[in-house]
Amino acid sequence: MMAMDDTRIDEERVPPPGEPADEEFIPEAAASTVDEEAVDVDSPLDALRAELEAVNDRYLRLAAEFDNYRKRTDRERAEVRTRAQADLVAQLLEVLDDLQRVAGFAAESTNVESLLQGVGLVEKKFRHILESQGLEAISAEGEVFNPTIMEALMTVPVDRPEEDDMVADVFQKGYRFREVLIRPARVRVKKYEA
Repeated sequence: MMAMDDTRIDEERVPPPGEPADEEFIPEAAASTVDEEAVDVDSPLDALRAELEAVNDRYLRLAAEFDNYRKRTDRERAEVRTRAQADLVAQLLEVLDDLQRVAGFAAESTNVESLLQGVGLVEKKFRHILESQGLEAISAEGEVFNPTIMEALMTVPVDRPEEDDMVADVFQKGYRFREVLIRPARVRVKKYEA
């Protein structure tokens, strides 16, 4: 009798075709497929996690390398700037030496002409050094007023219209350094008033 009961229990658990299976009952063949699928689902997930960690690690390394590169180039740029400034200062030391010699002239043994000649030579040397580095004076006197390189401090009235907006006087020279405006020329501009 017991054998019949066991068969009946198994038959009750197996659903007829087309009906959903009972959650508790999973045949052995189906159970082995479910385990394999669970293993297959874990493997791609683990692989994706490992790949994500590798990409994240690579990103962190690249970010650190870029930060080091940026710091190194900033440091090198500062060193180059310092060296360039030191070269200019070294050239200007000669001018300073000349000025100190001129200032050391004895008043009783020096005449005004020789003093002015010495100052003129120092000014010429100083200007030559700055021009060799890229300094350029802006010529403004007699030119048409250009507000991009000139600053009008005042105007002077004129009677002829062709003189309108012409520079009458230069109060202070303007300078460019390698095409960059350092200081605009400060001028007086002629204005025609009808």
